[in-house]
Amino acid sequence: MSVRSALARGRAAAERLMVDECVVEAVTGSTTDPDTGEVVDTVEQVYAGRCRVQQASASAGETRVGEADVLMLDRVLQLPVVASAGVRAGHLVRLTACEQDPDLTGRRFVVRAEYAKTHATSRRLGIEEATS
Repeated sequence: MSVRSALARGRAAAERLMVDECVVEAVTGSTTDPDTGEVVDTVEQVYAGRCRVQQASASAGETRVGEADVLMLDRVLQLPVVASAGVRAGHLVRLTACEQDPDLTGRRFVVRAEYAKTHATSRRLGIEEATS
């Protein structure tokens, strides 16, 4: 079996586990709502489709933010490698459908880390829950 065929089989297997749906957007600028004066980000869609969310570890790590101690969970977003080309750190993620965990539907995240390797079966991205 060649490396290409093994990789294709691995990617197909990984994508079968991607039963959730998400939209990934890049912030392209901002605009001000003339009625409310609120500044709103303008975005461009980078990816929409299948995904999988995983928690990187079973327990939360304690992090100090200002004067507060908060518990942070490391989460990983998995996307199809080829279809999600161009997704980068700083992009916004919205989970639009989560078949196995409805509590994830509608949650918003920010891509914080990019992981890459030559023979990846999925594009793995470190994500953090968005605060706004």
